[in-house]
This record gives sequence, structure tokens and C-alpha cells, in this order.
Amino acid sequence: MGLKRAQLSADENLAVGLVGGMVETVINMPILTYKFCKQEGRPYPKFPGMYRGVFVQAGSVAPLTATQMVLNGLIEKGITGSQRNMTDAESIICAMGAGAGSAILYGPVDLICIHQQKLGMNMIKTGKMLAERHGFLSIFRGVLPTAGREAFYTAGYLGLAPYFTNQLIQRPGWEESYYLSAVIGSVAAGVVANITSHPIDTVKTILQADITGEKFKKFGPTFRSVVSEHGIPGLYRGGLARSIRGSVAFFIVSSIREKFIINKTETGSAWSTLSTFTN
Repeated sequence: MGLKRAQLSADENLAVGLVGGMVETVINMPILTYKFCKQEGRPYPKFPGMYRGVFVQAGSVAPLTATQMVLNGLIEKGITGSQRNMTDAESIICAMGAGAGSAILYGPVDLICIHQQKLGMNMIKTGKMLAERHGFLSIFRGVLPTAGREAFYTAGYLGLAPYFTNQLIQRPGWEESYYLSAVIGSVAAGVVANITSHPIDTVKTILQADITGEKFKKFGPTFRSVVSEHGIPGLYRGGLARSIRGSVAFFIVSSIREKFIINKTETGSAWSTLSTFTN
């Protein structure tokens, strides 16, 4: 397996997730809003409406990405005992577990953001209104589909993106082309992750938008209803926007994580990575 790569500690994984999650969410918010609008069938808002919910998304996706990073690190240490490198298959399985585990937090965040955009209210008022009208547990509607979506999504940026990038770098003439390889690897991983997870995400969004369950009660019937009315393409509404968002996010987060790992392996300190952003 070659040189043993350093494994990041919990606080290092936390830092990667916080920085990467915040940066990618702010950049991607117009794309995320477009995805929600396409999936729900509502018009795209005028500027600055596409940024409504950006603070709840950035302020929550960042710690959620950090949670996925920390969970991934814990599972990684459990598998390897910090004694060896992960295999490619182990990295993907590890990432899927971390993604699924984050759904308990990610599900409510998505639901509140969806209703915040529909109601034009701030995060606190939206959450309070939903809890008062539908009960506290209502914000957990769609958690299981979120777990499925995040399992595939996290496998993309913590498993597939690094794998594709490394495969490219190992090709003759590509040894010094890290960033180009990372862009191509992230796009490829984003497309694969989107194809596998977007149908789940579409049904999840519909379920969460209909918080009372008046029309859409459960995942299975909702899935069949979408296919019946719109065919398989109906499951991929907003898919292009999500693929673009995923590719950008994969590049940002996986690149920051890789730099942390390389610096820790070479110098013993992942925190020296921060100097590359300040110098």
C-alpha cells in the first residue's frame, strides 16, 4: 500500500468539515435553491430570494459536514486501528456509514430550509411555527430517506472523489497535476453520487414539503406516484443543479481534507495547512 498516510484527529476532521462545509454552501446556495424549486415545481425567486435560507444552510451544513468528517474518522480508526491505510472499498463503506449517521441532524435542517423558503420567514420562526402547528417530531419527517441520500453523497466526496483523483495522478505525466485531477475526479464522483442518490433526494424533498402528509404519506407510494406522473425523469428533477453543487462541494471539501492529510503525513502537523490559505 506504500507510505502509511496519517489519519486526522477528531478536531482536525472537525476543522476540515466546518471550513469546507461553509465555503461550499455559500458558493452553492443559488444552485441549491434551484434544485428545491425544480423538485417542488415552484418558480425560481428573484435576487436576492435565492439566498433566503443561506444562513441556516451555511450555519448548519458546515457543522453537519464536520459531523460526517468526525464520524468518518472514528469509523476509519475502528477499521484500521490506526495501523494501516484504508483500502478503497473500506473508504467508501466508511463514508457511507458516516453519511447515514448524520441524517438525524441533516434531515431537520433540510426540512426547515424548504419551509423557510416557502414561507419567507427566518430560521427560528420557521422552526417554531412547524413545531407549534405540527409537533416537534414533525421536523424529523424524511430522516430515513435523508440517511440514504447522505450515505451515497458522503461516499462520493470521501470515497469516490479521492479514488478518481488518485487514479488520475498515477497516470504518466499527471504526477504534478493535483488540482486538475481533483477537479476531474470531483466532477466524476459528483455525477456518480447524484445518479445514485438523487431519486431518494427528490422523494425526500416532496415528503418534507408536504409536512402534514396530506398528499404524500410514505416513501414507497410517493416514489411510485412520481414515476407514474412523470416517469423516471421525474425522479431527477433538479438533478443537473445537484450534480453541479455536488461537484463543487466534493472538490472543496476533499481538497482541503487531502491537504490536511498530506501535511500531517509529511510534517506531523495538519494545522500547517492553514498557512497555505493565509500566506
